[in-house]
Amino acid sequence: MALDAALLALAARELKQTLLDAKIDKIFEPTRDEVVITLRTRTDTFKLLLSARSGSARACLTQDTFENPAVPPSFCMLLRKHLTGGRLVDLRVEQGDRLVFFEFQCTNEMGDLVRNILAVELMGRYSNLVLVQDGRIIDALKRVDFEDSQIRQLLPGLAYTLPQKPNKLDLFAVSSAGLVAAACQKDLPVADALMRSCAGVGPVVCREAAFRALGESAAQADMLTESEKTALIAAIDSIKADYEAGGKPCLACDETGKPVEFSFTALTQYGEQRLTHYDSFSTMLEGYYSTKDRAERLRQKSKDLAKTVKNLHERAIRKQAARKEELAQSGKADQLRLYGELLQANLWAVDKSMRSVQVLNYYDGQTIEIPLDARLNGVGNAQKYFKEYKKKQTAAKMLKKLLEEGEREIEYLGTVLYEVETATGEQALGEIRAELKSQGYLKYYKIRDKKQKPADFYRYRSSDGFLILVGRNNLQNDKLTLHTARGKDLWFHVKDAPGSHTVVMSEGKDIPLTTQNEAAMLAVVHSSLAGGAKVAVDYTEVKNIRKTGDLKPGMVLYEKYETGYITPEEGIEERLREQPAKK
Repeated sequence: MALDAALLALAARELKQTLLDAKIDKIFEPTRDEVVITLRTRTDTFKLLLSARSGSARACLTQDTFENPAVPPSFCMLLRKHLTGGRLVDLRVEQGDRLVFFEFQCTNEMGDLVRNILAVELMGRYSNLVLVQDGRIIDALKRVDFEDSQIRQLLPGLAYTLPQKPNKLDLFAVSSAGLVAAACQKDLPVADALMRSCAGVGPVVCREAAFRALGESAAQADMLTESEKTALIAAIDSIKADYEAGGKPCLACDETGKPVEFSFTALTQYGEQRLTHYDSFSTMLEGYYSTKDRAERLRQKSKDLAKTVKNLHERAIRKQAARKEELAQSGKADQLRLYGELLQANLWAVDKSMRSVQVLNYYDGQTIEIPLDARLNGVGNAQKYFKEYKKKQTAAKMLKKLLEEGEREIEYLGTVLYEVETATGEQALGEIRAELKSQGYLKYYKIRDKKQKPADFYRYRSSDGFLILVGRNNLQNDKLTLHTARGKDLWFHVKDAPGSHTVVMSEGKDIPLTTQNEAAMLAVVHSSLAGGAKVAVDYTEVKNIRKTGDLKPGMVLYEKYETGYITPEEGIEERLREQPAKK
């Protein structure tokens, strides 16, 4: 569902009533498609979200919290330079189009008052934010050059022009009878015919008009009877009346409760029981987009890191395969030793310039042909084979050690990849980056990389009252198991798969079976096997866990343990989550 021009106009009217004369306090750009502006009025502070993301373009107030990048993007810095401290003096829309203009009175570097306009273009994949002064573009969030568009460019210094409007009737500028007459000339279902005939509203509003007039009927527009046309005119009039009255923000959900559509008029086509009505358009838009946007923001932030870790993981696997192949080749070392021994026993049969010699293999009584270096005599060829034999032997020993290290590296990078995919925010990703830098996988930049306060463990409280701690990443896993937990505390981890260390803090008491089962469930929930049934979970007392210096973060050794098979209960994480203490 995309924001249409009619709903945008009503949302903008609402924003104008709330924000007019407010001053800009702060500007952030949490992702490459979103700008958040904090505005202060005499009595309140508001956060204005301007999203130019193709799937969720909108302008509305938000209560969401955002994790901002450590280094502000260039467009964010530009907005701060030209808009910070500015006062909102006007807010208007382009009638029938998805464009809203925020006009601010600002002070430039010379101390003069200037009018800067932030044009918010909410047109699907062409959505953009453009900063304009005196009719000329200062810059755009997404620059559009001649290669991108031959018709309309958005580049610094160019004159700002409006996009072309579709050649359709404006639903709110034409009579309902005129619109129905135009639609009835098309050999299409009524909703599609309305959509092809009018501008300013989306498909859901056209479907609503058809539903109010004709119900579930799939009638063709050019086949409507006079009574059906009259009913359609009345339905469009009722939608127009809702618009003129300021709209009735309405959200429709599917059978599972997932939001699927929104509009400024009641969507009776979905049934009243599946509708949610809101007091404002901002809260409605947030209700529709917030969950989807949070996931998208995190995906954007983790995309580059996930790609890097995946490449490292794949490279480690390829390197391991090459080492195994080399080890297989080194298995032929015994053949080289045999050639050397047989040549030493048959030096009389070898002359310089010979390319091969046939001798008796005294181990099996068979004749064997040995390749020779024509530049060497018998002694030289024998020594050459012994030298290659020792070289292969040494390589085999080294390769076995490298293969062990390679297996640990593959396992470690697999856990990091799991952590990136399940990270809950920028702070978690920052901790993973710090871990990779400490292990030499990423470069460390002294100036840019500021130390951040580490997050706390995930904290849960079992049904029996025992505290259960879960690590968020490999560094936290080490901290939890090796420094926080004590001897008789009980440690859990899924078997042979990436996951978090989970510890029940015993406080010297015996841990009941109920708590053990709940901790095992949490170990599964916080692992790559989450959602599985009868998942194998190893558990042991912390005193049985050890770590050697050659092990990567999050990796430990244990020999004395037991294994249980657990199917997590639905909602176990929320049920046991420890609530923060009220101050």
